[in-house]
Amino acid sequence: MTLMTERPTISGTEPRSFEALLADLDELVLPDGYRAEIIRGSIVLSPWSKGYYHRVMGLICDRLRPHLPQGHDISGGPFLYVFPGDERAYGPDIHAAHEQTFETTSNHLDGEALSFVAELTSSSTRDDDLTDKVVVYGRAGVPIYLLLDMQEEQATVFSTPSAKGYESRCTRPFGEELPLPAPFDCTLDTTGFQAPEK
Repeated sequence: MTLMTERPTISGTEPRSFEALLADLDELVLPDGYRAEIIRGSIVLSPWSKGYYHRVMGLICDRLRPHLPQGHDISGGPFLYVFPGDERAYGPDIHAAHEQTFETTSNHLDGEALSFVAELTSSSTRDDDLTDKVVVYGRAGVPIYLLLDMQEEQATVFSTPSAKGYESRCTRPFGEELPLPAPFDCTLDTTGFQAPEK
């Protein structure tokens, strides 16, 4: 396996099956400050988030918790969701799923069980968050994908999942309200999502 520096990925000389990549991911000892996902047939390492992302993730969880579908929970905890049909495994920044999803001894959770997912972009993750994950989350039937473009300071909600990704999207700059469709049926206030002043 090799480790690349810009946005580190790990791949072998021969193509590996998705199951083999998942097994490699389970065995991987990560460098301090990194997390790992499977994207397009490679294990991709991403640096941990900036400090203020914690505030933003907390605001999203607090603001959406009253609107969760019955029996669902929302968290910013590190969990790995697998999408075998697309041979992907993501650790979303924020995720909501039915409580039953977490009643397993496996660390590979069912991506199709998600009712909501949010990603906060960084310079190293932005391209995959804007492309690969839009398609995979949509094809898996995740009702809402919230993409927070931290570089552009705008929020986009993707909804109406389909075989091609998502059919609907709505973008608002940070500080404005963003409508979220079913199963949340609420408006998300994006006030406080901006970076702190230097």
